[in-house]
Amino acid sequence: MNTKRLVLISLLVLGALILSACSGSRTVSNNWHGLAADAEHAYVASGSHVYAVDLKNGNEVWRYPAEADTKLMFYANPVLTADGQLLIGSAGTAHPFVSLNPATGKENWAESFTKGKGAWLASPLVVNDTIYAPNTDGFVYILDMQGREAADPIEVGGALWSAPVTDGNLIYIASLDHHLHIIDPASGTSSVSIDLGGAAPSSPVVADGGVYVGSFASTIELIQANGSHEVIAKTENWIWGSPVLDGETLYYADLNGKVFSLNISDGSQNWEAAQSDAVVAGLLVTADQIYVVTEAGNLVALDRDGGSLWEKTVGGKLYSAPVISGELILVAPYQAEFTLVAYDAEGKQAWTFIPEK
Repeated sequence: MNTKRLVLISLLVLGALILSACSGSRTVSNNWHGLAADAEHAYVASGSHVYAVDLKNGNEVWRYPAEADTKLMFYANPVLTADGQLLIGSAGTAHPFVSLNPATGKENWAESFTKGKGAWLASPLVVNDTIYAPNTDGFVYILDMQGREAADPIEVGGALWSAPVTDGNLIYIASLDHHLHIIDPASGTSSVSIDLGGAAPSSPVVADGGVYVGSFASTIELIQANGSHEVIAKTENWIWGSPVLDGETLYYADLNGKVFSLNISDGSQNWEAAQSDAVVAGLLVTADQIYVVTEAGNLVALDRDGGSLWEKTVGGKLYSAPVISGELILVAPYQAEFTLVAYDAEGKQAWTFIPEK
């Protein structure tokens, strides 16, 4: 069975789990987790609950909601805002979009936003005092920081699974409808749509004058603000995770398990590093290392030349990009014994987090 089919089966299972959320039959760790962190806590969206985890010891600080509600399911990466909110929406049969206090897990807004007609699988983008929240119903909802609708939603089309990004003027959002959409926030319209030739389930990365985006067309494209675009790299298999831009170097991976480093100044490939299994999630690039997670449940640390430094068996399947906080690398596996694990830069495990029943 080829890699594409294996990954598709896994993700169809995830979709079925979302659609059957009301059954209440799943364990808390049997989810595609969302993950974010600040200096004190990791925040894990894990099906029935969002958890705050103490980064010092891996202990639970709070959970939202306090008691499981079979209508609520959380999968998106939570988003921390400059004014101290934690934003996330539900992918369950009830789909409120909520703001939580990161210290306590209590709701900030007087009322949750409930006008979205589909699931909240994508993280929102916060620009100044405006929240742009993509929904699987194909609309981007526009809210103020108190959760009130600030403008009419923008119809983009297709299922929106990934967070928008901005270059400071325009907003770019990828869709499963095979298009990269450019939104002008001043007019509140989707002014340009570029056909990528394949679904784009992950966010683009902002570049000088536009964005880079990967897709199931097995390409990386550079999309300019005016809508002009060109393929700058091709791979042998689908690109699922978001590319990472660091200076003049673009990093990305495909479902064959290959990790690539591309010099964007001249378009030349610096190196490629083959992993033992499909890479679905985005990469984590730090000052000295590149962290890769594979569908088979492995965390791999590469040096900046693509050489392997160490590899750890996390377990389960890894569909969420690693997150760094201080000296800790955080990984949230799906179908594993634990919901979250922390490693240091040398690959030593610091702690694991298993929610209490």
